[in-house]
Formats: sequence, C-alpha cells, structure tokens
Amino acid sequence: MNDLNIDFEKVNGLVPAIIQDADSNVVLMLGYMNQEALDLTLATKKVTFFSRTKGKLWTKGETSGNFLMLESLTLDCDNDTLLVKAKPVGPVCHTGNDTCFTEPNNTKIVFLETLRQIIKDRKNNPDEKSYTTSLFASGINKIAQKVGEEAVEIVIEAKDNNKELFLGEAADLLFHYLVLLEAKEVELNEVIEVLMGRHKKK
Repeated sequence: MNDLNIDFEKVNGLVPAIIQDADSNVVLMLGYMNQEALDLTLATKKVTFFSRTKGKLWTKGETSGNFLMLESLTLDCDNDTLLVKAKPVGPVCHTGNDTCFTEPNNTKIVFLETLRQIIKDRKNNPDEKSYTTSLFASGINKIAQKVGEEAVEIVIEAKDNNKELFLGEAADLLFHYLVLLEAKEVELNEVIEVLMGRHKKK
C-alpha cells in the first residue's frame, strides 16, 4: 500500500476516496484525500480525509468514535481515485445510518462466510482441541446424524415460546449444516444458486 503512484497534481492535490466495507463490499461513503491524509491513514490505520469545507484533515470517527479501520487501498486505472476497504466501527453516516447512501450494511450475514472459512480450516488443518475437527474425524455418517439431531431439537423448540432456546437450536442446526456441506465438499454458494434458480422459475 505504500508504493501507490497517485497523481495528486492531476486533480489539484485531492483525490476521491471511495470507502467500501471490507467484509460486505457495500459502499459506505465518499471522501477526499491529499498526500497528508493518505500518509496519516497508512500510519494510524484509521481512515483520514481532507475536508474541503473546513480546509483541514479529519479522521472519520474522531468525534463519534465510529472509526473506519483500514484494510486495504487500491488505485484506479487513471491513478487518480482510491478504493479504500475498511471495517467500520459503528454507523458510518452522521445521521446514524450504516452508510451515507442510506443502504443497509448487513455484516452479520457476511459472518456466515467467515464461519465457513473457519470450518474449512478445521478440516484442512486439524486441531485436536477443536469440536469441529472432531466432527470431521467422526466421518460423514456421524455428521449427517448430528444434523438430523439438531433438526429434531429445533422442531421441538419451535412448539414452545422460548425464543432464546429456539435461537440456540437454530444456530446449532445452521453450524452443523455448514459442517455437512464442507464434509460433502459442497459450497454454500452452490446451494444458494439452486434457490436462485427456483426463484427465477416462479
């Protein structure tokens, strides 16, 4: 990131910086950077801009605490626009919205991909202390049986009105389902594609 050849002179010392959530890829906001703002961003790992209205540097979140933690920087083909991937700490917009474009930024759904990668790692790099590793070691029949057990348990909880217990069983079922997919070497995206295909037929 330190060897970016940005053409600041081309745009009077300021380049637009598109801020994108590093996990969800949702566009969060647009700001402007000069060389000093870029240097400070790289040094602190907190995204810093140059305010055109105030005529000075400002670090996003310096007042609210809702910082943008830098993950990566990419320069466009004309060397005059930055794509900044960051992890937001709280809402990005001063209005309290997830983004400055009022779009929701549902990073909780994105966590499924993180969890899937952890499960894959437990299979490829076994850890004897890991419950997930023990599931893979038990074999496909045991994993499938576990999914069946969790499915029965969520059905039982669905008949009652204890939301906390129902959520717990729902989480257990989803986790073991992801383990089963990994054991069968099936990607979650493949399942989603089947659902999308069915939706298109309606």
